[in-house]
Amino acid sequence: MEATEMLAEYKKKLEPFLINYFKRKIKEANRTDKITLQTIKTISDFTLASGKRIRPALVYYGFLAMGGKDGKEIVEVSAGMELIHTFLLIHDDIIDKDEKRHNVPTVHEVYKKIGEENGFFKDNEHFGNSMAIIVGDMAAAMANEIIFNARFSPEIIIRALDKIQKIVYATIPGEMLDVIFENQGGATEKEILAMFEAKTSRYTFEGPLQLGGILAGCQEKDLKIFSRYSLPLGKAFQLQDDILGIFGEEKTLGKPVGSDIVEGKQTILLIKSLQNGSRSQREILRKILGKKDLKKEELEIFRDILRETGALEYCQNLAKKFVKEATEALKEIDFKNQEAKNFLEGIANFIISRRK
Repeated sequence: MEATEMLAEYKKKLEPFLINYFKRKIKEANRTDKITLQTIKTISDFTLASGKRIRPALVYYGFLAMGGKDGKEIVEVSAGMELIHTFLLIHDDIIDKDEKRHNVPTVHEVYKKIGEENGFFKDNEHFGNSMAIIVGDMAAAMANEIIFNARFSPEIIIRALDKIQKIVYATIPGEMLDVIFENQGGATEKEILAMFEAKTSRYTFEGPLQLGGILAGCQEKDLKIFSRYSLPLGKAFQLQDDILGIFGEEKTLGKPVGSDIVEGKQTILLIKSLQNGSRSQREILRKILGKKDLKKEELEIFRDILRETGALEYCQNLAKKFVKEATEALKEIDFKNQEAKNFLEGIANFIISRRK
């Protein structure tokens, strides 16, 4: 079975739990107050709109890889990782000023519209951002609640909650670097790869796999074997994200293409193109980069320069190199479950072939 099929099968197990969890939380909130009810509904709509569910799937397969037995317990607790993802995405969308995610309005846009419709607030944009920050915090609390109430021993639950905090703690400096690079410009390839490792590798791959291992009863020291797989794979994942952010299709991605250009985001695509391009190409890139009213023709010109300078091919090859490193590292892991090994091998190759 292909990794994408395995991911789809896992999602069939996860989705009913998420749906029922949100229904229960909405029912509880309906008995308390309208603000809490609106918050839970917003988190539910945002989380259930779409999503690959890679992070909770890695919790699940990290658990199986280390000898954990399949069952409802691990599927349910893995949902906590998806709520952490929701929490971080809501905050990330504010930072990136994105208006859409998974083809639905981002949370700050939802609350901005509420402000506009009610006419209560002087600054609807600030109201939307403020409310979204709080909603994201609520999603984080819900993630902790799911793990706290998981059907595992108290010792395992405490260690799992500790790991969740460490995952977020490791991710925050990476997000800060992303913001700093975007605002100051001029980041190097080495600096961007270090940011990828902090922002993406730790939170998307290493953290979820290690969380799964902890839930299987492994000690932290025994889980470092996942790092040699996770760290390069996270870089490949982010490289592909940056490629799709410019060369993808909006309908497939679920968010506007070219937003990285509008934000003036520092990517390896941009760095290599500026290094390899002619003076006129560099001038064009700098002129388009950061334009708030990016036109379709300008996006196509930007894409052409990335192709012509070899920046696109360079990033594609670099992503393939990182995937190779990751799959080689799997040979060092003593898998207790063949399905888990097959998934980790397959998902690594899927990372650079995905279109969303």
